Amino acid sequence: MLFKTKGIVINYIRYRETSVIVKIYTEEFGIQTYIENGVRSAKSKNKIALFQPLTLLDLVIYHKEGKDIHRISEMKCNHPFQTLPFDIYKSSIALFITEILGKTLHEETSNAALFYFLHNSILWLDETPDHFENFHLQFLLQLGGYLGFSPENAHEISNELSLHNLPVLSKDLENQLDKLMNTQYDEAPKMDRFSRNQLLDSIILFYRLHVDTLIEVKSLAVLHEVMRG
Repeated sequence: MLFKTKGIVINYIRYRETSVIVKIYTEEFGIQTYIENGVRSAKSKNKIALFQPLTLLDLVIYHKEGKDIHRISEMKCNHPFQTLPFDIYKSSIALFITEILGKTLHEETSNAALFYFLHNSILWLDETPDHFENFHLQFLLQLGGYLGFSPENAHEISNELSLHNLPVLSKDLENQLDKLMNTQYDEAPKMDRFSRNQLLDSIILFYRLHVDTLIEVKSLAVLHEVMRG
């Protein structure tokens, strides 16, 4: 049966000579897997560009409950990115976010609130000209709430880390984290690279206590290196 839905591309893998299998987080059905044939052929008119991570799509899809892999009838990009693929800092953040989402989004049911949080966050990152260096920290803190493990404050994170004999936050870092937890993307406080990286490591440790599939985050080292300022 055909359905219309919006979608956010998470990742894809090559399949056979010209096809791909793509993971898309959809507004109507949560995380879903689709196979698209011929997308890597010379005649596809660069259709593969629509499957780049975090691309925002309008979709018409064939969906049948109980199937593991579905098909796409029609698709188009509803917001061509202006900066995300071309800015090294933004693209590094996007790579990190894509990996996190690939390891945390598992529900195959509609969650409109989560979908529009992701959708609007991606739009903000693409459209904002500057002061986005703490975006990934705020994104993780907010995403945790949609995944069911949102702490009320930074001290709660430290306490939980301590219970598992993991490094805890200093009082200064707790104060900085509290500020991040209580501000919007465009209101993020300034912080130095060292503090930012320490907070990111602590948030990832906190995530690992709640998400079994988050054993390794390969893009973390890249993000540490790139986000110098």
